[in-house]
Amino acid sequence: MTTIRQKRYAELLFEELSSLITLEASDPRLATITITAVEVSPDLRSAKVFYLDDSERTVPEVLAGLEHAQSFLRRELALRLMLRYVPELHFHEDVIEKKARRIDALLQKIHEEEEQETNHENPGTKNPAG
Repeated sequence: MTTIRQKRYAELLFEELSSLITLEASDPRLATITITAVEVSPDLRSAKVFYLDDSERTVPEVLAGLEHAQSFLRRELALRLMLRYVPELHFHEDVIEKKARRIDALLQKIHEEEEQETNHENPGTKNPAG
């Protein structure tokens, strides 16, 4: 069960990590990364950071970039936030978001194919909306 304190911690970390990675990280491996969620342990000493990568790179390549930037990220979090502990960051690919995007793409493709079939079956009828 997640406490209110854990939720606040996670929200704070989410906002700051998103900002740091998007605006201040100089590593080109982090340019296409989006932070999707942060979960904090009950003792607030570790955090799971879920990310989504829009590039064609493999998961190990992306994780290498994130692990390389971890000390920078933790140092910046310590400077920006007044936290008793800066949690250890553990990065995980957000497979739920990735699957959702894939499902959306498949549904869009099905919708387009259905429209093409409808247009081929009724070439002489005009679209009432157009």
